[in-house]
Amino acid sequence: MNIYKLKRNDKIGLFLFAAFVITTSLIYVFEERFDKHQWRSEPTRRYQMVDDIIESQMLKDKTKDEVIMLLGEPNSVASTEKDFFLYRLGNPPSFFESKREQLLIVFEDDKVLKVATTLE
Repeated sequence: MNIYKLKRNDKIGLFLFAAFVITTSLIYVFEERFDKHQWRSEPTRRYQMVDDIIESQMLKDKTKDEVIMLLGEPNSVASTEKDFFLYRLGNPPSFFESKREQLLIVFEDDKVLKVATTLE
């Protein structure tokens, strides 16, 4: 296949496909997977692992004790209508003032109901 003999639309399509493959590969390579040791020892870099925690649903249906065994003691605990834990995530590098996020874990009947990020 000689790339110079391709039509203009075929070249554009080939370029877009290659860009998609490269972008997807880079995102996969540089996205951090959850690591229990790193989560506990480097709390300022937790923002790198929070997406994996949420997307993999690794906390689904876990008890409070199981969450503490995995993530450590939370930075904040509250009990209103529903119990919840908050974990600070650190600050991602940014050119602008970054919003401080936390990992929010909501419990119902001592089981994880919802996991999301929230602003401090």
